Amino acid sequence: MAPRPLLSSLVQSFYQKKSRPVPPSPHKPVMSTKTAQLGGTASEVTVGMVGHGLMMMTWRNPPISDEEAFASLKAGMDALPPGTRMFLNSGEFYGLDPPSANLELLARFFEQYPGYADKAFLSVKCGTPSNPYGNLEATLERKVNFILAKLRGTKKLDLFEPARVIHGVPLEQSTRIMARFIAQGKFDHIGLSEARSDQIRQAHRGHPITAVEIEVSPWSYSQETKDVISTCEELGIAVIAYSPLGHGFLTGKWKSYKDLEPDNMLRQFSRFQRDNFKHNLALVSALEAIAAKKGITAAQLCIAWVASLGPKVVPIPGSSNVKRTAENCAAGNIELTVEDLAEIRHAMTVNTVRGTRY
Repeated sequence: MAPRPLLSSLVQSFYQKKSRPVPPSPHKPVMSTKTAQLGGTASEVTVGMVGHGLMMMTWRNPPISDEEAFASLKAGMDALPPGTRMFLNSGEFYGLDPPSANLELLARFFEQYPGYADKAFLSVKCGTPSNPYGNLEATLERKVNFILAKLRGTKKLDLFEPARVIHGVPLEQSTRIMARFIAQGKFDHIGLSEARSDQIRQAHRGHPITAVEIEVSPWSYSQETKDVISTCEELGIAVIAYSPLGHGFLTGKWKSYKDLEPDNMLRQFSRFQRDNFKHNLALVSALEAIAAKKGITAAQLCIAWVASLGPKVVPIPGSSNVKRTAENCAAGNIELTVEDLAEIRHAMTVNTVRGTRY
C-alpha cells in the first residue's frame, strides 16, 4: 500500500507502542494450501493465496524489532506448501527514519536467513517520479538502483512498480522503459499501483503487466474496483489487494470512536471521523456475525472474501505478529459458500459505508 502525503505528518504519533519480544511459537504453522498464479511474465510463478504487506513494520516510530519482524516473515513463508512463494509487498519509502528502512529490514532478514530468499516473491514500489517531463528513464533507473543497493544482493528484486500511475507520458512508453531494465537483469517483472482499467490496458500494450495493486475490502469495493478486477482477469494480470481489513477497522478492534487513540492518524480519515465511525460500525457487526457462524474471525472472513473475487486476487494484509500472520495465511484456506457470499453481499448493501477512502 502506498502512503498518502497526510501520513508522513501524522504517523509519528500513531505508533508509539514499544515492541515486545516474540516468544518462540509452540505450534507448527498451519499449512496454507490454496495458491494463486501471478500474471504477465510471471504467469508461471505460484504464490500463496494470501501475501504479506510489510509497510507497517517500519512506517512507525519506533519500528518493531528485527526479532519480531523476522519471526512474522518466517511464519508466513513457513506456512506455504513446497514450490510456493510468499508475495512480499515493500517500498523504497516504507520507513520514517530512514525512508528506506523497509528495504534495509529485508536485507538484514535475507542476510540472516538466506534460505528464505527463494520462498519469497519480492515486490517493491518506488515513489512516483515528480517530473516525468524530464529524463524518465534516468529517474526510474536511479530508483531501481537505489532499491538494489539497499537490498545489498541478499534478494532478487522480482517485481518493480511505481507507487502511482506516471502522468505526463504515455503509459506504453513508461512500461517499455521499465522493460529495458528487465533486459539488463535489474528485476524480472513490472507492476502497477492505483491504476484504472483504461490505464492498465494502455500499460499492458507496452509490456505485459504482472500485477496491479489496489485497495480492496468489504468497505472498499467501488465500481472502479470491480472494473479493475474484471480487466485484470481478462488480461491475465494478478490483483494485489492491499488493506483487505480496512486499516484494521473491519477486524472489530475498535468498538466505539472512544477506542480510537487520540493521536491515531486514522482520525484524520473521512471514514474514521466521529459520525461516520459510528455509522460504519454496523458493517463490522454484520461481518462479525457471519464470521462467528463459521467459527472464524472477522479478519479471516474479510481476507477470504477478497480472495474469492478472482483466481488471481491476492490479499496482502499487514502484520508483524506471528499469531496474526498465521491466522491471515490460514484465511486463504477458507471456503466461502454461495450462502456465505450472499450474506456478505447483503451486509455490504444494507450497511453502506460513509466517508471517502482518505
